[in-house]
Amino acid sequence: MSTLFVSDMDGTLLGSDSRVSEFTAETISRLSRQGALITVATARTPATVVPLLADTYTSVPAIVMTGAAMWNRCTDSYEEVHFIPGELETVVEQECAAAGICPFVYTLPDEGRGVMQVFHGESRLNHIEDAFYQERRALALKHFNLGQTAPDSLTGRRILYFAMGPRDGIYAAGRRLAAATSCAISYYPDIFNPELALLEVFAPGVSKAAAIRSLQKRVGADRLVVFGDNLNDLSMLAVADEGVAVENALPEVKAAATRVIGPNTADSVAKYILAEVES
Repeated sequence: MSTLFVSDMDGTLLGSDSRVSEFTAETISRLSRQGALITVATARTPATVVPLLADTYTSVPAIVMTGAAMWNRCTDSYEEVHFIPGELETVVEQECAAAGICPFVYTLPDEGRGVMQVFHGESRLNHIEDAFYQERRALALKHFNLGQTAPDSLTGRRILYFAMGPRDGIYAAGRRLAAATSCAISYYPDIFNPELALLEVFAPGVSKAAAIRSLQKRVGADRLVVFGDNLNDLSMLAVADEGVAVENALPEVKAAATRVIGPNTADSVAKYILAEVES
């Protein structure tokens, strides 16, 4: 029986420094080279996934952008990209404006190998957005266009609307968008500051659960084990044979898990996979 292991990154696989530890990188790389099926499912884009996993070998595509696409690390290309239908883009943008939110808009001009173009209608960012931007402004696979809206030529090429801000406002906007559109809406607290929250708007049907089911079929795995810590991990815990929460996970995630292991700061995911493979 083959098992596909899929781990969230922030707060789960990554340590307190938001990096993959040397032990975790070495362990996952060694097991992957021996044939173990290990990958990640994250809200991050390839622009940050690629450098974070630079020292970690995996043979299975990474699920990125909460399941809106996969990133093939062997070919450095996007696969199974889910674009938001053009008729829904206008509705999403109108509802965001009505809620007083100016989101980052992620587009992909070239479905395969192109650099992701990210637009933000305001040239001046708030301090939360600016911190996010400053950490990512020089990434090779992502280009920011501040003070610009996505051009008409990219209609039908939007993958994600992403906003961050005070928790109450983001949650209110998420509920508004969920009621007004058929898009997949995800809003959840920031793991570093619970007073803040993140909002993601994807094409209908996008979720980590749908992506890992597709990936499981693709690699022919008989069993699915997933690891998570935050609310956007609940869908994949629900469809897994073994849903594992790290000790630092939100209470809702622990309640949904079939097992709770140590915290993300103790290489708990890598240790669990190692024990499973060796047994």
